Amino acid sequence: MSSTPVIDVERLNLSYGDFHAVKDLSFQVGRGELYALLGTNGAGKTSTLETVEGHRAPTSGTVRVFGKSPRDRHAVRPRMGIMLQESGFSPDLTVRESVRLIGRLTRRTDRVERVLSVVGLTRKAGTKVSQLSGGEKRRLDFATAVYGTPELIFLDEPTTGLDIQSRDDLWDVVDKLREDGSTVVLTTHYLEEAQQRADRVGLMHKGSFYREGTVSELTRLLPAAIRFSLAAPVPELPLRATGEGEGKFVVETFGLQKDLHTLLNWAQDHAVELRELQAGPTRLDDVFRSLGND
Repeated sequence: MSSTPVIDVERLNLSYGDFHAVKDLSFQVGRGELYALLGTNGAGKTSTLETVEGHRAPTSGTVRVFGKSPRDRHAVRPRMGIMLQESGFSPDLTVRESVRLIGRLTRRTDRVERVLSVVGLTRKAGTKVSQLSGGEKRRLDFATAVYGTPELIFLDEPTTGLDIQSRDDLWDVVDKLREDGSTVVLTTHYLEEAQQRADRVGLMHKGSFYREGTVSELTRLLPAAIRFSLAAPVPELPLRATGEGEGKFVVETFGLQKDLHTLLNWAQDHAVELRELQAGPTRLDDVFRSLGND
């Protein structure tokens, strides 16, 4: 990975009248990285992405993409692919025509047939956009983003509306693009996808970063949880547990392996059945839920 960032945002501010949507936001995305920009509704991530993509001018601060202003469309746009939540293709154009049009508008070169094959739309090449299913339209959105194998790809909710196999196929294509050197910026409400695939995560809340780092760095800030239920009164528990009602308990711990071992030994020594036993490390969605507590 090159030391020169593909995206360099320094003290970005965006205001709409009296509303301060983004506040002194700074971050970088390195070449070849998959960076997930996540946040609650209204956190400012869409405004941030629109600025990085060149669709919006910052109120203040500096944004650079490939070392240039993203507003310099002639220099930046041919090197960038964007998959929006809704791309708004003309319903009267065919799939083939839509992909070819995007290629011409972005000045990227590729073979339409190759791209349609990659995203599984070869049989739909002559079909009008209006006749596509929701999942097929998302694959078309993806096709226009990866046309020409751009160096930087923005994926906004890329797997919404896709079945499991189509999701797997899309991520296989993304993996191949990254092997070839592409940088990917992801926004998604499917947090398990970000957890599995992101090199780093920027978690926005109220216009600023609540946390930024690797998934491991973010999740280790919160305790893991051991959950179980008890059917009858038992001897005193060996760990501090919080009752959740109906005989259910949770133990929050930063020493999951040690405390789980302690609990299991206690249960065996006292012939106690730990029903519905679950234990696992903190996940990214737990960090996301913690936003409401700050």
